[in-house]
Amino acid sequence: MSKYDKIFNSSERSEESLSPEEAVAAIATVTAIADLSVEDVDAETLAGILWEFEVFEEYSEDEITEIVDRLIGIAEDEGLGALFNTAKVSLSDELVLDGFAAGVIVLLDDALTIPKQKQAYLKKLQTALELEDEEADEIIKEVIAAFEEAEEEYEDDEDETVVIEDYTHQNYESPLGNFTVPIPVDPQQGGRIQSQEGVVGFSDDIGTLLRIDYYPFPSQQLEEMESVGQQEYLQSILVEKYIPQAIFANVPDASVEYTEYLEDTLEGAYYALIDMPKGSTISKQENNGTAIRLDAYRGLLTFVSGEFLYIVSSQHSFLNGETPDSLEEEAEYIKENILEFVETIEFT
Repeated sequence: MSKYDKIFNSSERSEESLSPEEAVAAIATVTAIADLSVEDVDAETLAGILWEFEVFEEYSEDEITEIVDRLIGIAEDEGLGALFNTAKVSLSDELVLDGFAAGVIVLLDDALTIPKQKQAYLKKLQTALELEDEEADEIIKEVIAAFEEAEEEYEDDEDETVVIEDYTHQNYESPLGNFTVPIPVDPQQGGRIQSQEGVVGFSDDIGTLLRIDYYPFPSQQLEEMESVGQQEYLQSILVEKYIPQAIFANVPDASVEYTEYLEDTLEGAYYALIDMPKGSTISKQENNGTAIRLDAYRGLLTFVSGEFLYIVSSQHSFLNGETPDSLEEEAEYIKENILEFVETIEFT
């Protein structure tokens, strides 16, 4: 008897109804819980994954998180079989492949493969959704290719570097002329600058990462911010847009662990701390010669200055078996590091 019979051989149905989009999320939820327990599934992390689906482009991440919370509740109260069966009958024909893709994404490991112990589940999911082998294989390839492309873009961003020795001055000036900042890393410690349109990052071999993303902030955006309120606007920009696109897309297991609105800082700023398992910009060499990215926390601070919106970030990588302090201590430490860096920036 298969351990997945409780899911795929169940005749139970939930009393709650699901929209086709919620059905896609339900398959991801069932897949996440199948080999774990309900308590081990983090709704925010799963929502961050689903937010990348075109199916959910009209949803905010908070809305998706609410959906996943509700689905986890159904699984807990009525069982995985009831949730899956309800999802299956709720899927529209157009979203069956998306439902399967949602399961694939949840099962992918860090090497972008389906672990052997998960392949039996995936085969049963394919059969339950009545997909041919060719259809299923094509979806798996497309999902993996999308992640590989995202990783390549992430690595390309890191590779577009200019060594500090090439700079004749010790200040970096934005190409748009909107700020200057003293270069905060030392070439003798492997200091380097990654610079491209709208972003500059400073890093070195001892774990430093300080990054400035900047975007023109036209008057209509100011009006929108004044309409919804600065806290809500900055939270939406950082947590619902930037973090999923810039971090979750490249580090699938990353999660938002702490947020804070700083009303009296920079005339209003919003701060978030992200846990990034194997998401550091620094790697360690394994005995087999492969490079594995270290674990890290990354803090991000967004604010408006002049005619630009800024997102300034800093990273704490855990080197040589180092373990993080408490969440509150890490959040405060990285926030202070960012604020000290921001104080050195001259906005024009």
